[in-house]
Amino acid sequence: MYSVDVKLRVRYGETDKMGYVYHGNYPQYYEVARVEWMRSLGMSYKEVEDDGIIMPVIDMRLKYLAPAFYDEELLIRASVREMPATRILFHYEVFNQTGKLINEGENTLVFVNAETRRPQRLPERMKLKLLPYFN
Repeated sequence: MYSVDVKLRVRYGETDKMGYVYHGNYPQYYEVARVEWMRSLGMSYKEVEDDGIIMPVIDMRLKYLAPAFYDEELLIRASVREMPATRILFHYEVFNQTGKLINEGENTLVFVNAETRRPQRLPERMKLKLLPYFN
């Protein structure tokens, strides 16, 4: 398993009339954590795209356990628990500033050749970086 923790502070514009973080913001929080997960491996989304690989999201699941509020600092944990092949499954946990789990979810992305628009295997460079975490 390989995971990364990212901290974000809830901005006023991310809340709804009830004062809760609007539910549609959680996928954006997941994306921030996913991008940092890749960066922590020593590669960026931009570099992967420059190599001719795109990674569309094909599935997403979210579960809301408790609300987050304006100005709270959230910790978003992104983890990959199994070695990817043509798809990569990310798991997310969102904790509030007291450490309480308030949201969890997952999404699946597919490695796609940008030119042919066909699925492809995990890029070799990413595979080499992940291997030590899955042996």
